[in-house]
Amino acid sequence: MIDSHAHVDFESFDADRAEVLARAWAAGLAAIVNVGTGPAGSRRSVALAATDPRIWATVGIHPHDAGTATDADFAEIEALAREPRVVGIGECGLDRGPHNHAPFDAQVALFRQHVDLSRRTGLPLVIHNRDTYPELFAILEEETSARGPLRGVMHCFSGGPDEAARSVALGFHVSFSGVLTFKSAQKTRDAAKLVPGDRVMVETDCPFLTPEPHRGKRNEPAYTALTLARLASIRGWTMDEAAHVTARNTRQVFGLPAE
Repeated sequence: MIDSHAHVDFESFDADRAEVLARAWAAGLAAIVNVGTGPAGSRRSVALAATDPRIWATVGIHPHDAGTATDADFAEIEALAREPRVVGIGECGLDRGPHNHAPFDAQVALFRQHVDLSRRTGLPLVIHNRDTYPELFAILEEETSARGPLRGVMHCFSGGPDEAARSVALGFHVSFSGVLTFKSAQKTRDAAKLVPGDRVMVETDCPFLTPEPHRGKRNEPAYTALTLARLASIRGWTMDEAAHVTARNTRQVFGLPAE
């Protein structure tokens, strides 16, 4: 298994990070992609990836910080993107959720900077979206039409079949989190049935979105297995098949070495 999107650098893991990682490897994870959410978080991700060959990093600025991000902040992301264990650009994207107070036009401008950096580095985008599918797809379709294909991951996918189909048509992989186990997420389970087998991935987004039956507790990479089990059930796969397919796809999109 591979956890394609984790935040093990976050403060909530400071007290027991070594134990969390030990549980991940014991649970059968072969790799973790630790995702940056700003200059400081991206530095932490790069540093964490340097501690273990099974951990990789991405670098980017979360849309929550679009209103305060400076040119110097993005210059640091550009510099970090050249680090050898960095495999993606993000997380980046758009967010209209109630906890995001960043101006939407600033979010759009920052997202376009990440898209441009993805093109210049050849690294895939790690896209965050909350309640912005129409605007997100409009930007990606415009970019693709004007400048050619993009690639990357729709992180923590929570849409339905239509949004999944548009994501795949744009060339993106679709990554499912613990949301797949939530009772309220039937449309996302419907989407998980339909995503082509060579585009589906799994993640924890830890410490958030803990899958059932641990919902309400801190999430961690070892719980990748719970989301993978639900995905396997939905698609009629064995756990071994689900692990093989999702790990293969994650290695492909991020350019990770074969196990």
